[in-house]
Amino acid sequence: MHNKILKKFYFINKFNQSHIDKQDKETAIIYRNYDQKIDEKLIIKIKNYCKKKGNKFLLSNNIKLSIKLKLDGAYIPSFNKDKKHLSYSFKKHFIILGSAHNIHEIKTKESQNINVILLSSIFKKNNNFLGVYKFKLLSLLTKKPVIALGGISNQNLKKLNHTSCIGFAGISFFEQKKGP
Repeated sequence: MHNKILKKFYFINKFNQSHIDKQDKETAIIYRNYDQKIDEKLIIKIKNYCKKKGNKFLLSNNIKLSIKLKLDGAYIPSFNKDKKHLSYSFKKHFIILGSAHNIHEIKTKESQNINVILLSSIFKKNNNFLGVYKFKLLSLLTKKPVIALGGISNQNLKKLNHTSCIGFAGISFFEQKKGP
């Protein structure tokens, strides 16, 4: 089986230049920090740094601010069921990602008109653990492109070739010293 080129999404919760510097230009950065109030100046600082480095930058759980600050897109977590953004107008290449853990959440994300579904958790053994086979079955239940999320490492990265995912997302994978 051929290795496919996978899209990469790196979740950050603070601005760390050295972590972003390790990423190639194909890695999109998603800022996700639910513990603090959103600091627009910080978002603009990260956006400008990502633009300088050639990385796409998305904001989690705030589509309106993503549009206002002219970011590359937004990420809607699984707990967000809101559909207000359906009335917004977006720039041409604005991308909306949404995460899901089961068929009900997949259908919710489809009704939110997201572009790509982040399906989790493929490898991380938590409450939402799917494993490769259940991941494959769930990904067949949507026509949207699917991204693998959760527990991805250099050791299990090749297993993604056995799925129909178009990429992967995570945190610790991207924080390794050598990077992907």
